[in-house]
Amino acid sequence: MGERIALATRGGKPFSAWRAAPGDARRGGLVVLHAIWGVTPHIRAFCDGLAAQGYEVIAPSLLDGTNAFPDTDTDFPILTGRLALGEASGWGAAAMDVVQAAIDALDGPVYLLGFCFGGSTAWLAAARCEGLSAVACFYGGEIINRLGETPKVPTILHFGTQDETIPPQAVAAITAAHPDLPAWLYPAGHAFVAPSGYHEDSARLAMLRTLQLFHRSSGAKSEM
Repeated sequence: MGERIALATRGGKPFSAWRAAPGDARRGGLVVLHAIWGVTPHIRAFCDGLAAQGYEVIAPSLLDGTNAFPDTDTDFPILTGRLALGEASGWGAAAMDVVQAAIDALDGPVYLLGFCFGGSTAWLAAARCEGLSAVACFYGGEIINRLGETPKVPTILHFGTQDETIPPQAVAAITAAHPDLPAWLYPAGHAFVAPSGYHEDSARLAMLRTLQLFHRSSGAKSEM
């Protein structure tokens, strides 16, 4: 089981996070970026599950100070105001110091993945943050508006073909702008890893591909 911890940015700004320690052999550090809902029970359980697979996981509260975390006791907190907070943050741009601090808190290699709001933030982190080895972006709706950003590390993208919030033309534009980045498509809607839109086969395959990317980027001999 993980635990709540307090961290601070390089500039001294405090924020909350969920940390889950690895079970046996450590595979590396992993930063998990939440959707607009915050560090929910699902995100905490997701982190605990990855820790059981050998990752030291930190899920920072990207909207700390806005009641996004702590005390998010449901997977579906009241959405009122959260979209405005996401927009005010530049859809994650204002949280780069928080993301960097979470990376800094982990020994390498450090990987990162994010969902929805966190998926868009993960895209920015891949381009702007230091100390990452690989990144996976799950259904990041604002990536289409950040095509000028170029990831500095191996990065993969996951989209649902039935996601009404990210239309096919947006995915096509992303892949056209970054043809070297794998963009995987799944027969699912938005949030197919989360309780709100869970699609078991898509979630399982997307996570398999993500963990394979992390392993390939670790420098370790292949076991997968």
